[in-house]
Amino acid sequence: MKAIDIKLWRELWAMRMQALAIIMVIVGGVSIFIMSLSTLDSLFETRENYYRNHHFADVFASLKRAPLSLVKRIQEIPGVDKVETRVLAYVNLDVEDFKDPVSGHLLSLNANSAGLLNQIYLRKGRLLEAGRDNEVLLSEEFARAHDLQPGDKLAATINGRRKVLNVVGHVLSPEYIYQIAPGAMFPDYYRYGVLWMARKPLASAYDMDGAFNDVTLTLSKEGNEQDVIDWLDELLKPYGGIGAYARKDQLSNRFLTEELKQQKTIATIFPMIFLGVAAFLLNVVASRLISLQREQIAGLKAFGYSNFAVGLHYTKLILMITAIGVIAGIGFGIWMGKGMSNIYMTFYSLPFMIYVLKAEVIIAAVLISMGVAMVGTLYAVSSAASLPPAQAMRPEPPAMYHTTLIEKLGLQRWFSQPTRMIFRHIERRPLKSLMTILGISMACGTMMVGGFQEGAIKHMVEVQFGMSQRSDLTAIFTEPTSQRSLYSLQSLRGVEHVEGFRVVTAKLRFEHRSYRTSVQGIAPDGSLMRLLDTRLKVINLPPEGIILTDYLAEILHIKVGDMLTIEVLEGDRPVMQVPVVGLAKEYLGLNGYMQLNSLNRLLNEGHVISAAWLKVDRLHQADVYAELKGAPRIAGVVEQESAIKSFYETMDETILFFTYITTLLGGSIAFGVVYNSMRIALSERNRELASLRVLGFHRSEVAYILLGEMAVLTLIAIPLGMMIGYGLCAFLAFQFDSDLYRIPLVLGLKVYAFAALVVIGSSVISALMIWRNLAHLDMVAVLKTKE
Repeated sequence: MKAIDIKLWRELWAMRMQALAIIMVIVGGVSIFIMSLSTLDSLFETRENYYRNHHFADVFASLKRAPLSLVKRIQEIPGVDKVETRVLAYVNLDVEDFKDPVSGHLLSLNANSAGLLNQIYLRKGRLLEAGRDNEVLLSEEFARAHDLQPGDKLAATINGRRKVLNVVGHVLSPEYIYQIAPGAMFPDYYRYGVLWMARKPLASAYDMDGAFNDVTLTLSKEGNEQDVIDWLDELLKPYGGIGAYARKDQLSNRFLTEELKQQKTIATIFPMIFLGVAAFLLNVVASRLISLQREQIAGLKAFGYSNFAVGLHYTKLILMITAIGVIAGIGFGIWMGKGMSNIYMTFYSLPFMIYVLKAEVIIAAVLISMGVAMVGTLYAVSSAASLPPAQAMRPEPPAMYHTTLIEKLGLQRWFSQPTRMIFRHIERRPLKSLMTILGISMACGTMMVGGFQEGAIKHMVEVQFGMSQRSDLTAIFTEPTSQRSLYSLQSLRGVEHVEGFRVVTAKLRFEHRSYRTSVQGIAPDGSLMRLLDTRLKVINLPPEGIILTDYLAEILHIKVGDMLTIEVLEGDRPVMQVPVVGLAKEYLGLNGYMQLNSLNRLLNEGHVISAAWLKVDRLHQADVYAELKGAPRIAGVVEQESAIKSFYETMDETILFFTYITTLLGGSIAFGVVYNSMRIALSERNRELASLRVLGFHRSEVAYILLGEMAVLTLIAIPLGMMIGYGLCAFLAFQFDSDLYRIPLVLGLKVYAFAALVVIGSSVISALMIWRNLAHLDMVAVLKTKE
């Protein structure tokens, strides 16, 4: 080994703590880069594999009732490959020892078959057998929530008749990776499930012998998606079709697609923050090391080492530190990526997870890290390489101090001499001080992102279900029914208030833009459903016109006063134009709202409702549940409070993992910046501080001068970090906006306090480590100095 390489290893060992702090920051950047991209690739590959192997449909459509003879005409549509028809029903379920209302979807399935399209994945038990009309397969999440095993029983109200069903297996389906009940906003595996039943008994129960009410199909390679949808809509129109839609609009797939989009955003932002801070730290460390080794550089050149050799020596040092961080970051990123992928596998009811770590991701992590490190230290290395030997033999010129701002303002009498020394040193190197502040503030901002998600979700739930939708239960009828049905609901013991509403599926058009959603007709003076404006004030619903969700108005580029075209996709499918009379603030979903009587008048269907909101006395909830379970015209019941609680339980693991990661990584930035800044300040001022000790200053007074400087910079950095964190959270909220949900920018005091405490805690740990070094100041060397 060459002498200069031995020197390299000695230097690395001598600065091991500083190198470790920098490595921690690099590990943070590389690991989150690896985690995000590998999770993104894993989710994408798993989804595509699952969809492909289980023949996930390309187009979906529901209708009232159509004869099976129509299937041939559907197959003849240009571009159609495979067609599968089904009988689908929404039913009430009765699970033993569970008193809350439970609903589910029943789908027909041929005996001893996983289906032609949207094939089920059998996790436990067996498939349905021919000739047995009471067997069902359960979605795994629902079965797990109620601990229902093959051989157990549950009851279902099928078209008004109670039937006891035998569970024969647990399954997963690509169609229900995000299992959510109609009218609900969150998955609730206790109160909603998906069941598969033999086609013959299900068809008989709903008068669907030789008929179907749901169809899915796949496209051939040359098939045009929109053309097929248009053809299918025309064929199904006479049979009560409510509009076909593509895979990209299928609810479960849309949620997973949004998750992929979020992972891509995270993989772009956070690694750049970490690697940018690492570049700054490497530059500071390299610059100070070169400054301290001026005489050594002169000696190396005197012994014949070229400028290139000297520059290469310091480049190797930087690359070694970076390489250790990259290797550790890759390992930590793989661990986090697998952990995050497994969480998603559970959250999205995927049967398996194919963990994918592409070689190009590893190569990109290495090249970006090395490139950022070299760019950040280019000036320091080039200055070492070009330093003339004669100049290097001379000591570094003494620092130039100037009158500080405090002294210019005449405030020096208010500060002690050590305090004035702190401010004087900060002002002497303003760029270094500024970069230190920026590095610490980045740590604070990163910490805020971790707490932002939890607070935003709580605010979404509070606005949506505390201020706007304030019912306890939503009862969904089997089909639109007379408003007189509200009297029977109101008469139930324990029901305090009832409000009916009408929901129709429609395509909203403005100019060349359109969006498929639902239009709801609600009571104008209702208390269980209130529309809120952008300031969260209650909106009075006008007798005419429509109110749109604000984000829907942005999609359509429509404003208040414009005329909106509504193409109803059910019943007689009327087309009408109504004025937009207001915009409502909603965080979940996109809808249009009209007065109930106004919507019914435009539909020309009389006084009908689709569902009802109920306010229930808690003391009589069980009685109300029991009555609704047995009601033949009630297809299903959604219970809000329990659904929200279940959602929080599901989200806790994801939020906890994300908060843990951001806390760990944010803390590593803070520690890396603060410790390195203190360590470099100690090496720069070692002689000065030792001189003060010789002059009689106590160790605590010397520590005050050194650590006080970092305390000032940290206190300045925290408010700046809070502003950066606010900006990061605002950017993420903007990037995560979709038609499914919008993330509100809500940052409570807890988020700011937690970020500040982590930064302060990291600074205190760094200060304690430096405090020990102050006991070893070389005062003897100072006394021997000639000058």
